[in-house]
Amino acid sequence: MTAITSTSGVACSNIRSSTHPGIFSVMCHKSLLVLATAAMSFSGAVLSGEIYKWTDENGNVHYEDRPLGDEVQRVDVVSSNTDHSAVQASIQARRARETERAEARSKRGEEEQAALAAKAELEQRAAKCEQSRARMESYLQAHRLYNENAAGEREYLDDAGVMQARDRAQAEIQKYCD
Repeated sequence: MTAITSTSGVACSNIRSSTHPGIFSVMCHKSLLVLATAAMSFSGAVLSGEIYKWTDENGNVHYEDRPLGDEVQRVDVVSSNTDHSAVQASIQARRARETERAEARSKRGEEEQAALAAKAELEQRAAKCEQSRARMESYLQAHRLYNENAAGEREYLDDAGVMQARDRAQAEIQKYCD
């Protein structure tokens, strides 16, 4: 007979017989059953143990598994099994909220970009308006108008050319200032 020690530390003897080789004895089964029952009952006692709450002189709240002192309150702890469908529903709801927040942030970002682009366009229009008005003012005050050709020489405009330049300046004012 050879002695075999189980993982729980209980020595069980192996019966060597030709009819049942390798089967543990009834004694080993009983001791393992007793150990398993004790372990489960002990773990249940730990899980359903009492919790005590007390406050120290600095106002800090403490929780302990045994009462310490006179100013201790027993806290009732209620536990239940986890509802996996409720957990999955909660996870899906959280993911949906996160997706909605991300979409809202993206939309706000797009709206901010559009607002910045609109503001830049307004500023650009205002600048072109001022340039157009200044050009028209110079056309009205100038005695003679000219254009520079490709060689860099001045070509003075006749009366029809001056009227066309003033009309183009007036059209720019209407385009950018109105």
